Amino acid sequence: MHSVFVYGTLKPGEAAYARYCQPVITQTQPALMQGQLFHLPQGYPAMTSGDRWITGALLTFRQPETLALIDQFEDYDPQLTEAENLYQRRQRPVFSVTRQPLGTAWVYIMSLSRVRELGGCLVTNDVWSRQQWPSITADESSI
Repeated sequence: MHSVFVYGTLKPGEAAYARYCQPVITQTQPALMQGQLFHLPQGYPAMTSGDRWITGALLTFRQPETLALIDQFEDYDPQLTEAENLYQRRQRPVFSVTRQPLGTAWVYIMSLSRVRELGGCLVTNDVWSRQQWPSITADESSI
């Protein structure tokens, strides 16, 4: 089994979930991970390292090729350098909504310098959603 913590457009109910996750996910549960969350003017969020509790979802799937599909969606190629990728895929501790440890999960994080280059805005409530940040539309989910 493979697990990914998602905090943006790949969360259930968001623009990219139905296309990229729903067909292959075996389990979904609300979850938390520590970091810092930003909205980018390009219409999607980015998480950086930090100590705030970011709200998202823990997605579990069986097929290892699902991770490659999500890598492509997140503009991450493990063969490229950090500077060449938009996000980095990392294993980080993940927690239940009551902050009980759930183990580790993959997460796509962005460097703070890249967030600044892209004009990121801190999400002060630590939850990103299309309703809160309506600059993303369903048509953009295929980016």
